Amino acid sequence: MNFTDGIKKNADFGRVYKKGKSAANRTLVLYILDNGTDRNRLGISVSKKVGNSVVRHRVKRLIKESYRLNEERFLPGYDLVYIARVSSKDKSYREIEKSLLHVSGKMKILGEADS
Repeated sequence: MNFTDGIKKNADFGRVYKKGKSAANRTLVLYILDNGTDRNRLGISVSKKVGNSVVRHRVKRLIKESYRLNEERFLPGYDLVYIARVSSKDKSYREIEKSLLHVSGKMKILGEADS
């Protein structure tokens, strides 16, 4: 991910939850907060309600890969936290990607794709 760093600290996740805005669909919830830099920071949260560690890790990988392949479409300067809902455990890569782009589009953080 060339334009994105990770959100790792619990305090950073908490700040995005508390001060950020959110949008959701059936598969994902997105919290977004302006970070004042020229880079995005990505955080992914998958609850134990989604499944065991294998299932949770698979969902996390699918979300991360969906973001990575569409990274150039995202406007820079935001902290993004994607939260997987329980329904995400049965979804394919294409469904996760479609959901990620849908919820990101709702927050108006997608620019035009550089095709």
